[in-house]
Amino acid sequence: MNNKLILSLCVAGIVTISGCTTVADMAGADSATLNVAAAQGFNKTIQEASANKTLDTSSATYRRINSVFSRLKPYGDQINQTGQKFNWQLAVLKSDQVNAYVAPGGKVVFYTGIVNKLNLTDAEIAAVMGHEMVHALEEHSKNKIGAQALTNLALNIGLSAAGNNVGQLGAAAAQLGSQVGVGLPYSRSLESQADQGGLLLMARAGYNPQAAITLWEKMNKLDGAGGSSFLSTHPSNSQRIEAMRKNLPAAQAIYNKR
Repeated sequence: MNNKLILSLCVAGIVTISGCTTVADMAGADSATLNVAAAQGFNKTIQEASANKTLDTSSATYRRINSVFSRLKPYGDQINQTGQKFNWQLAVLKSDQVNAYVAPGGKVVFYTGIVNKLNLTDAEIAAVMGHEMVHALEEHSKNKIGAQALTNLALNIGLSAAGNNVGQLGAAAAQLGSQVGVGLPYSRSLESQADQGGLLLMARAGYNPQAAITLWEKMNKLDGAGGSSFLSTHPSNSQRIEAMRKNLPAAQAIYNKR
């Protein structure tokens, strides 16, 4: 059996039998451990922001973000199937960065720049937050850790099978192949899940999911004007918006029933 076939069978077998979340568990990145680590990182973020006087706890922007956060939390808890209760916490940071994220266990970080630079409505804030909450609720960080573990396994097996004669170009090609084979498509899949789940979550909380479309249209416009750190990890383009339009009716039906 040739080395390429061995490599393919190893990776396919792990993905089929266990899945990326189970691989993450095997690598010591179980849900509880990830949540504890995220909480520690979040606390450090709070401490540093307090020391640097960049922690926003009172501005009008903070109050709007916190209001949306408070409204979304109970609906996030309703769909939490991670087996771990989330201790939702919010940090709003004074920064021109157009960015936001939710770490495992419900640690929400919002930069004031994403609200102020894009002139977001409350519903558009909910679209950002809902998208990011779904990343945490679906344990996408854990999925990525599992995928990376598989990527590293594939790379190590491939380089080992090639022996000591593999050169720099060979290693680079193997790395690229592992990224294309596991990393990049998987990341796009996670973003699609967060898009769809975010629409449903914001609708359940009483925010018109149409705002998700206007949000990403604003993102696209900003991208054309020089881009943002948020867009570096959240691909924003016409295909994405079109996919969201297709998922909109289901979310709109939930919103209209409220």
